[in-house]
Amino acid sequence: MSRLDGSIRSPNIWDHPATYEIENRAVDPDGRLWEALRTAAGPSGWSGRDVLDLGCGTGFHLPLFASTARSVVGVEPHASLAALARRRSRRLPNVSVLEGVAQALPLPPASVDVVHVRWAYFFGPGAEPGLAELARVARRGGTAMVIDNDATRSTFGAWFRRGYPTVDPEAVEAWWSRHGWSRQSIDMGWRFTSREDLEAVVRIEFAPAVAEEILNEHWGSGGGLEVDYAVNLWSRDF
Repeated sequence: MSRLDGSIRSPNIWDHPATYEIENRAVDPDGRLWEALRTAAGPSGWSGRDVLDLGCGTGFHLPLFASTARSVVGVEPHASLAALARRRSRRLPNVSVLEGVAQALPLPPASVDVVHVRWAYFFGPGAEPGLAELARVARRGGTAMVIDNDATRSTFGAWFRRGYPTVDPEAVEAWWSRHGWSRQSIDMGWRFTSREDLEAVVRIEFAPAVAEEILNEHWGSGGGLEVDYAVNLWSRDF
């Protein structure tokens, strides 16, 4: 599977796009995160505005933005995923998908009003070039929104700390704050329709030994099909 130079390998969607599709459907079942995104984007949300979905993957969120946005551009460094995103959005005249990386966006200056970035692993300490590109492509009055795991709390946060012990949540939060971003912590949640789906997703998110430990322990609410999951929504106005 080809990718652009400068991209950082995703540990889940690159090798398992079909399973990641299951994960996308399980995320935010009550719409709390989407409501927070609309609010953070401003009084009109993204209605009638130009949207950039950075790291769009297979384009799962492109139709959701396109339903009210003036235009939507998905940028994705992985060629195979970008092809899937184009296929998904081929009947949406206001959507285009480009191959590109965060630190060299294939967009002109001041060309978008709303930027959406979800679990893109190039963000965090060391990603200053990516932030500079967001500032370049955002119009005055625009907003960028980055979703990342809140590893300080929730069941998933505890799993994340176990699976990625080298990630320092406090250092990540301090980095965003130093760069002028505001944080909102949201109880988003996972809700699956089958145990088989939950197990498949856990196994692409964590190393095998950690995944099996998690699955052996997790038989909680909803018959083990629900997971309390907190995320950070980082946002900045330009």
